[in-house]
Amino acid sequence: MAGTKTRRAKAPKESPFDMHGIAPELALDLLREMLRYRRFEEKAEEAYAIGKIGGFCHLHIGQEGVAAGAIKALRESDYVITAYRDHTEAIAKGVAPTAVMAELFGRTGGTSGGKGGSMHMFARSVRFMGGHGIVSGQVPLATGIAFRIKYKSEDDIVACFMGDAAVNQGGFHEALNMAAIWELPVIFVVENNHYGMGTAFRRVSLTDMVERSSPYAIPASKVNGQDVLATYAHFRDLAAEVRNGGGPRFVDVETYRFRGHSMSDPVSGTYRPKEEVEQHTHFDDPIAILRDHLFEAGSLDQDGLEAMDAEAREEAQEAFEFADASPVPGPEALYEHVWADVDGNGRLRFDGREEAPWR
Repeated sequence: MAGTKTRRAKAPKESPFDMHGIAPELALDLLREMLRYRRFEEKAEEAYAIGKIGGFCHLHIGQEGVAAGAIKALRESDYVITAYRDHTEAIAKGVAPTAVMAELFGRTGGTSGGKGGSMHMFARSVRFMGGHGIVSGQVPLATGIAFRIKYKSEDDIVACFMGDAAVNQGGFHEALNMAAIWELPVIFVVENNHYGMGTAFRRVSLTDMVERSSPYAIPASKVNGQDVLATYAHFRDLAAEVRNGGGPRFVDVETYRFRGHSMSDPVSGTYRPKEEVEQHTHFDDPIAILRDHLFEAGSLDQDGLEAMDAEAREEAQEAFEFADASPVPGPEALYEHVWADVDGNGRLRFDGREEAPWR
């Protein structure tokens, strides 16, 4: 795994690769973030294997550069909404790893009180508007959030993440059409790992992904999601365009998942050649790519890497222990958070309480 290669420290020098105007300190922070996501997902994988997590569980291993690069480029007040491969994107937006892991365990300490599980992380307090289990179900919701922003003349934006299979759903096309007509502040982001569950995208579409927004005159672009620096720079610039009234944007982010579609799916399965998975895992690991760049630039040495990795492992272990110690929801939880209303002061209330316990 990335993070084990030994290198001697070098004197800082001009980087031999494209830093995209990103300072070494920020590049190190992006590496730190990706290590956090990787170690968290590995711990979740372990927890699933020993029966602590049940049901569906979709890991983001291999795609960490998308979460780190795209979300780091946003403001804290911006909104993020995504599909069901949502653990690391929740953490990237500011949800505590302890709350994410407890949600995976189905415990009360989870970000959705243990009632959402792997596919339905949610944290209104940091404007993470959920993982969504219905393919493309989040796309119309993102358009609605963007409409609200424009209606209130705010300068926030929405980043809407989806898998490649979402672009063949009707809701995707209706939402993009409305976003274009109303010139809404939303970035539609396809995490294009080239497979919808076990079906290669090339088998279900004759149109290149980057062309999918063209019927609605929404400007489209493509970026290598395994290069987190390129991803960050791309979204930094896009966010500025959209925030300044440029209207919606569509991004084809090329990436690859190193695990199966979900924990019920083998790493390769029968639909991905073993050689293909090995090729991507060896040469396209976003953590290894940035690590090697920083080694070569003299911005990182082995001791620094190992310290960073140790922190990520400790955080993942703490999340596991917190989740395991958190109580299971009682029967009364079935009747909580069923209704929501706004009181006379304009505050959102849940069953008579001003804030939901999971916020």
